[in-house]
Amino acid sequence: MNIPTSSMVTETPGALIASHSHIRGLGVDLDTLTPRFSSQGLVGQERARKAAALIIKMVEERKIAGRAILIAGPPSTGKTAIAMGMAQTLGSEVPFVTMSGSEIYSKEISKTEALTQAFRKGVAVRVSEETEFIEGEVVEIQLDKSVTQANRQGRIIMKTNDMESAFNLGPKLIDSLEKEHVIAGDIISVNMSSNRIVKLGRSYARSRDYDAMGKDTKFVTCPDGELRKRKEETHVVSLHEIDVINSRPQGYMGLFSGDTGEIPSETRDQINVKVDEWKEEGKAELLPGVLFIDEVHMLDVEAFSFMNKWTETELSPIIIMASNRGNATVRGTPSKAPHGMPLDFLDRCVIISTHPYNAHELQEILKIRAAEEEVELNEGAIALLTRVAEERGLRYGSQLIATSYEVAKKRKGGEGKVEERDVERAYGLFLDPKRSVELVAELQGERMELS
Repeated sequence: MNIPTSSMVTETPGALIASHSHIRGLGVDLDTLTPRFSSQGLVGQERARKAAALIIKMVEERKIAGRAILIAGPPSTGKTAIAMGMAQTLGSEVPFVTMSGSEIYSKEISKTEALTQAFRKGVAVRVSEETEFIEGEVVEIQLDKSVTQANRQGRIIMKTNDMESAFNLGPKLIDSLEKEHVIAGDIISVNMSSNRIVKLGRSYARSRDYDAMGKDTKFVTCPDGELRKRKEETHVVSLHEIDVINSRPQGYMGLFSGDTGEIPSETRDQINVKVDEWKEEGKAELLPGVLFIDEVHMLDVEAFSFMNKWTETELSPIIIMASNRGNATVRGTPSKAPHGMPLDFLDRCVIISTHPYNAHELQEILKIRAAEEEVELNEGAIALLTRVAEERGLRYGSQLIATSYEVAKKRKGGEGKVEERDVERAYGLFLDPKRSVELVAELQGERMELS
């Protein structure tokens, strides 16, 4: 069975400013579970953040898996922000998968397959394996130039401070040496199972060589002991990544090909059996992560029934859901239920509630957003934005920061502080949902009078 190494699945984070890019964590002391008023991008909601921190502590101690947590509250009360804070607190090794409830309807695969892939992305496996490698200083490289390119052979002589030995080279190792530009005097590490060569640096013994005097040259000491060594390597991969690799002919490159399509259940069953074997042999450890489903009320009764079954399995992450609905119709049924969720599934949930922010909390959030967007506001602008956020909504108030800044730049012909009049100008240019509804109603009334 193939598993990807961690380097195969590394993602490079973007530099764009998003709605929650200012979130750095939960802002909670994880030892005492005491939330700070404003910390790591989160403000207020102390009870909800403390409850989230308790969940994080249980995840880190591997005490829970397959639990369902619902974050419920009105719009713009920090439900998604708390989930993002949990992701930041858990770190990169513990999986944190996010999806919207409506995503399962927009894919070219079945709803249950989309949910299965999301669940298996939320469970990681830490696999430990012992590899053999050769590490030392290159003394000489001898290549046989009488043969064709495909059949090239040669020898490499390497040494440590205690021994020296020669090794035969095949075409793959010769290609790797040329790719890394390895020459005599380099300290290299050769992975015997994958034929991967890593140049560690240049030997201090060659520090006076003319060809080693580049500004980027890294000098290292020649290793001691044996040339052949063994070390334990650890890879952390999700179950879904293992599924893709073992169900696609292109192997791990299938991770970068976009939609993976339907993965046969037989493949997953074989992988589950293999993971159980690794666990019994002490080679692997399961790391249950978190699956965050925003707008969970968009799921239908079939999806909830499938999730109900999945939470009872061992290979289930912790499910954190967010909903801003009160009593709402459960999709696929004529009946209404709290948060638009079937009662049998709601019974499984631990519910964390959020409440509307007060004026002081709104002002602190707007200051954090302005700092994240590198916008300087004067006192009048901050006070007006706070009032707008209180009356028209936090999201609308946050969006006025960037637009007010553009108005200020145009007015002053350069970059300066955003003043109260800049916010008023932006407020007049862009409508909030409430004023938009009023405008539509007014226009409809005028049209009816004309008809």
